[in-house]
Amino acid sequence: MRNLVVVLGDQLDDQSAAFDGYDPALDRIWMCEAPAEATYAWSHKARIAIFLSAMRHFRVALEARGWAVDYQATAEHPHATLADALAASIAVLKPRHLIVIEPGEWRLARDIERVCAAASLGFEVRGDRHFITTVAEFCDWMGARKQPRMEHFYRAVRQRTGVLMTADDEPEGGAWNYDHDNREAFGRQGPGFVPKPRRFLPDAITQDVLTLVAERYADHPGALEHFDWPVTRADALIALQDFIDQRLAAFGPFEDAVWDSEPLLYHSRLSAAMNLKLLNPREVIAAAVAAYHAKQAPIESVEGFVRQIIGWREYVRGLYWWHMPAYLDDNALGAEQPLPALYWTADTEMNCLHQAVRDTLAHGYAHHIQRLMITGLFALLFGVKPRAVHAWYLAVYVDAVEWVELPNTIGMSQFADGGLMGSKPYIASGKYIDRMSNYCAGCRYDPALSTGPKACPFTTLYWDFLDRHRQRFASHPRLVMQVRNLDRLKPEAIDAIRLQAAQLRKALAPKDVA
Repeated sequence: MRNLVVVLGDQLDDQSAAFDGYDPALDRIWMCEAPAEATYAWSHKARIAIFLSAMRHFRVALEARGWAVDYQATAEHPHATLADALAASIAVLKPRHLIVIEPGEWRLARDIERVCAAASLGFEVRGDRHFITTVAEFCDWMGARKQPRMEHFYRAVRQRTGVLMTADDEPEGGAWNYDHDNREAFGRQGPGFVPKPRRFLPDAITQDVLTLVAERYADHPGALEHFDWPVTRADALIALQDFIDQRLAAFGPFEDAVWDSEPLLYHSRLSAAMNLKLLNPREVIAAAVAAYHAKQAPIESVEGFVRQIIGWREYVRGLYWWHMPAYLDDNALGAEQPLPALYWTADTEMNCLHQAVRDTLAHGYAHHIQRLMITGLFALLFGVKPRAVHAWYLAVYVDAVEWVELPNTIGMSQFADGGLMGSKPYIASGKYIDRMSNYCAGCRYDPALSTGPKACPFTTLYWDFLDRHRQRFASHPRLVMQVRNLDRLKPEAIDAIRLQAAQLRKALAPKDVA
């Protein structure tokens, strides 16, 4: 055997550089269902299922080309870790060389290096051309920047690629972003009719995976009853077109809105397919831009959607590789609380958290405001240790791969990197949730109150957060007004907030650490 081509579970791209020069007479593809990948983060059943089903479908597509795939299925090999399974296969197959695309996790990249070194096997790590910006290009852009900002990166990438740019090198519509148009709430009437995303009912391969997951990973969180994700490239392309035709036009104005009976709203639900590499970001962007030019969707929706991909998605990947492995242990705010048990059970009287965690456990999905401004916000205000928050997000969402999940959690959600990812912590009281959703209408707590039996825990912890970090943020240009509002409170009011916050932390502590 000349080359053993390793294809990881989030590299299901039939145009991958891993296959450049592939010769089926000389080379072989290697894929592995490693149980430890499902257990090192206590993964949601749907997260395990989407990876395994997509991998098995990809194997079928490769074999249809006449390419040999050494596929290590869960029940067919004795190894828990991918590294151990790979080492065993190298010993048997004796390839002269190993090829792999840049892994999506620092841990896996180091594991593959270690395995090849132990086997004295030469290996080549090829760039992942799925992405618009390479890691090297991002590092060049970072240069000596002390305070990198996504907006600057986003504009540079748009200018380089010409996406949503006019012939005069100006942004389409005359503005670089339309954030000010994309913060609408539904009001009391709610969203009305929302087109449901196209469902993909499990075929025989997926049914086998669902049975395997239900049996082998029975103690893992989440449910499988609603599993309807696209797990092939063909279905992913259908899902993309469905979003463009049905929901893109309304996406922008309502991308930050939340409604308790509509967990998906106008969001694309394409992140899992993109992170598995079943969809290329270029084709997703091209479809959205084409809809704008065809007058199917307004500029504020198209630009807001494009920014999530060409801006945030590429930016967080660059930051991940630029800042690892230190990112894992960043804790700029000194947060040390354990993760409350409600994150695994949804058992709480806080209606917003109950609904967001319940939907997450049911579907393995929540849109970005539910993640950032409900589950993430509460963990930030509560003072949960960032690495514990990261472990939860990595476990419960079907689209979670560490390169994208970790910077969004540690950096944006928890501000644990001290401002590398974003310029300020995303903090708010319960009034923000009341404004952007209907959660508070069905809750026993009052978002306007910070103390007393009806006080909203978000509001209590918001003021407590400002109080605990007053010195750090007193002169912060984007938080100074919030600190000044804190200073207007009477000393006895602050004392009452501190006491109530302490009682909350004690009441919500997991029993084994209480």
